[in-house]
Amino acid sequence: MSARVTIPLDDLVLLKAEARGFSFLPRQPVHSLLSGRHASRLRGRGLAFEEMRRYQQGDDIRTIDWRATARLRSPHVRVYSEERERPVLLVVDQRTPMFFGSRRAMKSVAAAEAAAIAAWRTLAAGDRVGGIVFTDDKLTDIRPHRSESRVLQLLHEVVRFNHALPTAAPSGAITLNQALAAAARRATHDHLVVLISDLDGADDETRRITTRLAAHNDVLVVAIYDPLGASLRSAPGMIADDRGTSLKLPDGPGFAKLFRQSFEELLDQWTATFRGIRVPVIPISTAEPVADQLRELFGQARKPQ
Repeated sequence: MSARVTIPLDDLVLLKAEARGFSFLPRQPVHSLLSGRHASRLRGRGLAFEEMRRYQQGDDIRTIDWRATARLRSPHVRVYSEERERPVLLVVDQRTPMFFGSRRAMKSVAAAEAAAIAAWRTLAAGDRVGGIVFTDDKLTDIRPHRSESRVLQLLHEVVRFNHALPTAAPSGAITLNQALAAAARRATHDHLVVLISDLDGADDETRRITTRLAAHNDVLVVAIYDPLGASLRSAPGMIADDRGTSLKLPDGPGFAKLFRQSFEELLDQWTATFRGIRVPVIPISTAEPVADQLRELFGQARKPQ
């Protein structure tokens, strides 16, 4: 079955109905399949001081304010409420390396779907949402706002770049690091920054920028991959195309082993880049519905078939 090449805006709007059954808040650790037994936890929203009041039976003694208790001569506790404000900035990759897929959808389409679901989920939670959408030679910066019109503006830009991919010539003018740097300028503090990409071009500079981002924000990496990228068997005469360059694949079982090793090295690179700074890496396959995968990773089990 061939992969879906592009996605219309109407389909991203319809994904609003799928943006349920999960939360980006840290109800439980987020386990990454790319980092083995290592578990990361998003900080989530902070706590805002609400009031000082007398201690009541059942209050957590850790909330007692001992200075106030001594001054007022009776036990008093500090009451906090969860802060409701946490803007979400979606960094959506639509470069030419994303224009690949062997089953169900191109990586670029899966990234668009993930961005739409995350945007609708954010709006439903009452938070502002914006994004950095980038392709090989263009980058759009959309300021977070709490409105459906802003979500539609973001999705319109995703679709515009997505539909340009079939005829795009890879220039490399806009890199992954440039997109992350733009995100760092926009998300100065207390944002959730969600990078949705196949991580093509990730390097030491990627780690440095992500570390700077994660110092004052939550950062989540949604790593889009295609199953064929993890395993490929060649046949006599098979030709591969890499960004306009045709390559004849070698015959024999040794090629499949080398290809698999190359993919494993890429996974190690992702792990080394993000695991050390405790940034969760969530793998999303192009071969399965994105909404089902997000619910399985962040919330309830996938819906029965």
